[in-house]
Amino acid sequence: MRKSRVLVVDDEADIRELLSLTLQRMGLDTDCAASEFEAVQLLQKHGYDLCLTDMRLPDGDGLKLLEHIGASYASMPVAVITAHGSTENAVAALKAGAFDYLAKPVALNQLRALVHSALKLPRADPTQKSGDAEAGAGGMPVLVGDSALMQQTRQMIDKLARSQAPIHISGESGCGKEVAARLMHLKGPRREAPFVPVNCGAIPENLMESEFFGYRKGAFTGADQDRNGFFQAASGGTLFLDEVADLPIQMQVKLLRAIQEKKVRKVGSPGEESVDVRIISATHRSLADEVENGMFRQDLFYRLNVIELRMPALREIREDIPLLAAEIVKKLVAPLKAAPPKLSFAALKELQAYGFPGNVRQLENILERALALTTSEEIKREDLQLSQAPGKGGGADLLSAPLPERLEDIEKQAIMQALEKTRFNRTAAAKLLGITFRALRYKMEKLGINDALESND
Repeated sequence: MRKSRVLVVDDEADIRELLSLTLQRMGLDTDCAASEFEAVQLLQKHGYDLCLTDMRLPDGDGLKLLEHIGASYASMPVAVITAHGSTENAVAALKAGAFDYLAKPVALNQLRALVHSALKLPRADPTQKSGDAEAGAGGMPVLVGDSALMQQTRQMIDKLARSQAPIHISGESGCGKEVAARLMHLKGPRREAPFVPVNCGAIPENLMESEFFGYRKGAFTGADQDRNGFFQAASGGTLFLDEVADLPIQMQVKLLRAIQEKKVRKVGSPGEESVDVRIISATHRSLADEVENGMFRQDLFYRLNVIELRMPALREIREDIPLLAAEIVKKLVAPLKAAPPKLSFAALKELQAYGFPGNVRQLENILERALALTTSEEIKREDLQLSQAPGKGGGADLLSAPLPERLEDIEKQAIMQALEKTRFNRTAAAKLLGITFRALRYKMEKLGINDALESND
């Protein structure tokens, strides 16, 4: 079996020697170049599995070499070495397509982690179409749709899966941001390590630091043993920060440092520990607007938003709704081992004309309700009951019921939306609604929401 081969490019002889020795001890073949010219010559002679290059070279820079490799050796990952504290260079390299970066002085444990990840990258198969039947195999989540916009989205996900750059996923609630994040993880070099999703809006502010970074025994009342946080749980894998705009400013400061230094300090611990995670974030709000309003740190925004992936709203890909609806119905009836009913032509037309403020998640809820209501082997237009849900012509007909009932419907809908957004964390949902936990519990009992949730369990 051929050894993996790495090209090291740096004009400092001691750095080249340090990197080369470390890589050789990992069982890798290495070649070294002191300039961009030498690197190009070696690339023409040998096949490499990874290139490590300094950003500053005597006859050019790492970005120029990165561009050359991207054009001529597209499947080869390139990691850049930047000066200490040179955040701008690191971000520029990641935007230009670098796999990852290392800061000088090079920490050997971070170097080894980077190399392990890079050499596990799946090699590009030119015969396979993007978004092909590979998706869906082995439990792989699927983004269904043949529209040009959805095909572009899948292609972008495939491309971003091969990088270690921080990705920010924007898009409305329910449009598949977590599915996109999981796909980037499962199609990348970290696929065998954990994928840890975190809803930043569902964590009480006083618990955030210990939840993210862990704590030592005795750090506070109730800390009766050491515990790892989200960063340690995602070690070697991907940490998905959903609704990242909900992080308070103080936590944003700590998160920024963890991302930049690749180190975290447990609550109550005197020292830091290195962490190796890829960060993918998401929010339904505009982070740029949050920065403008002073609610989100600009420096953290630049670290998270190195590359942005925008997920399309369902109303932007209406042509995909028939295919998507058929897949959802098939999934919903699978546990029943029954043939999935088809949607009538009128039902499909109704769905395609609908606004879907809740996007795919709302489509799933509508179809689940329709399956319960239908009395035939076909889902009809009236089974959808779209006139009772917001999204068509601006919302439901609020004049079709007495005022107390209308107010209860509005309250119930607001509570359900808050619960869904916080993944049914009732403390976080109460905070989102601006009421106390006790008030939320009372309203849920009054409106029968507890019974409805229990019946769906």
